[in-house]
Amino acid sequence: MSNSTPSTANGNESKAFKGDRSPCVPSRVIHIRKVPIEVSEAEVVLLGVPFGKVTNLLMLKGKNQAFIEMASEEAAMTMVNYYTTATPHVRNQPVYIQYSNHRELKTDNLPNQGRAQAALQAVNAMHAGNMSLSGSASAPDSALLPGHSPVLRIIIENLFYPVSLEVLHQIFSKFGTVLKIITFTKNNQFQALLQYADPMNAHHAKVTLDGQNIYNACCTLRVEFSKLTSLNVKYNNDKSRDFTRLDLPSGDGQPTLEPTMTAAFGLSMQTMPGALGPLTIPSSAVAGRMAIHGMAPTTLHSVLLVSNLNPDSISPHGLFILFGVYGDVHRVKILFNKKENALVQMADATQAQLAMSHLNGQRLHGKVIRVTISKHHTVQLPREGQEDQGLTKDYSGSPLHRFKKPGSKNFQNIFPPSATLHLSNIPPSITDDILKDLFATSGYTVKAFKFFQKDRKMALIQLGSVEEAIQALIDLHNHDLGENHHLRVSFSKSTI
Repeated sequence: MSNSTPSTANGNESKAFKGDRSPCVPSRVIHIRKVPIEVSEAEVVLLGVPFGKVTNLLMLKGKNQAFIEMASEEAAMTMVNYYTTATPHVRNQPVYIQYSNHRELKTDNLPNQGRAQAALQAVNAMHAGNMSLSGSASAPDSALLPGHSPVLRIIIENLFYPVSLEVLHQIFSKFGTVLKIITFTKNNQFQALLQYADPMNAHHAKVTLDGQNIYNACCTLRVEFSKLTSLNVKYNNDKSRDFTRLDLPSGDGQPTLEPTMTAAFGLSMQTMPGALGPLTIPSSAVAGRMAIHGMAPTTLHSVLLVSNLNPDSISPHGLFILFGVYGDVHRVKILFNKKENALVQMADATQAQLAMSHLNGQRLHGKVIRVTISKHHTVQLPREGQEDQGLTKDYSGSPLHRFKKPGSKNFQNIFPPSATLHLSNIPPSITDDILKDLFATSGYTVKAFKFFQKDRKMALIQLGSVEEAIQALIDLHNHDLGENHHLRVSFSKSTI
């Protein structure tokens, strides 16, 4: 085997894959593994095209591997650095990228290279703008680019914050000219159809953005090709937009979009209260490549400052339970000399923002509390022997964390404080009278109660006020109901 040609998948390199170890020395040649067997040559080449010209390709379909050679080491480094933080997906399967031990690909004498060379020529030509996917006799065989439509279907999962049409436009326009967007809700999921001017742009966006989060730990993009090849937009408003037709009416009495607003898209994006800075993909065309930088949104602190507390009633445990409705609380510190103030450290900045947006301005123990982001990065535990009076607690390993399981249904059931509480984990022997008495004897006014018709493990209980419900949640969440069942309490969006 040639020293520069991995014609049968270098044995040393294959061993390195088993330990998921990446060669440290940059190379123009990039090794791609876990490649689905049905993937075409063009789809593999398209992984490299956003970063520069792809000069050679070797497919090892029997091993689910491929090698591509970039025109420059700089382009290869940009590609590897990017895909290290944003795993690409091909045919809805993750593929893994690392430098090869080989310095170049020599495939002249290898069999079955005709399709690879055709794919290289076709994709590089299209990327250079020399040919179109449609309406050209010289367009590549459709088998090279299966299912390649300029229209993407986008589904947003874990929708903690609203995602506007403008947000989608700014994100997706980094990959090419966006012509039209239609947003809608289907099966209780926010979805969008987005049309590019060029199917190549759609492919780049799909490969790069599928599975990425718009905001930290939430608003996950699921991107696939639509069966449609064009969108018909009748109105320009906050639900749909044709960026080529600014003269369209708004429909339904909505204000017509100002042209200056359209011109501003991509330059600025307003974020909603409590949300993190959105996914940003600054790009620049340098030497024929697109430099795509970090996908992580703006980093904010995960520590909250809670002020105007009632010093006679507050406790670290109470704050842990209340703030734990909106995230996993790691530490709580009530300030020793200012007991009306406390620091609450959440698992991450998204949870801190979520808790702040829902709890700031709520009444607790007769006082309106204020919740803001703290300048502190962490809550310090007291040194050994330091007087603390039990005001600092570490809850990082608590079994009461609601969000420790990835994909937990609790992520979908986060609501602002309300007078109606959702009760769950109720054993079969517990009646409505027992639960109503539990709340009444704890000092709360029970206005209404009902079990869920299809599941008597859950119920709703309406109390006298939001403040009462907040306090009841603190007092009775995790209450032992017997039969190895502990009551789960959260705020409900429903009323009785």
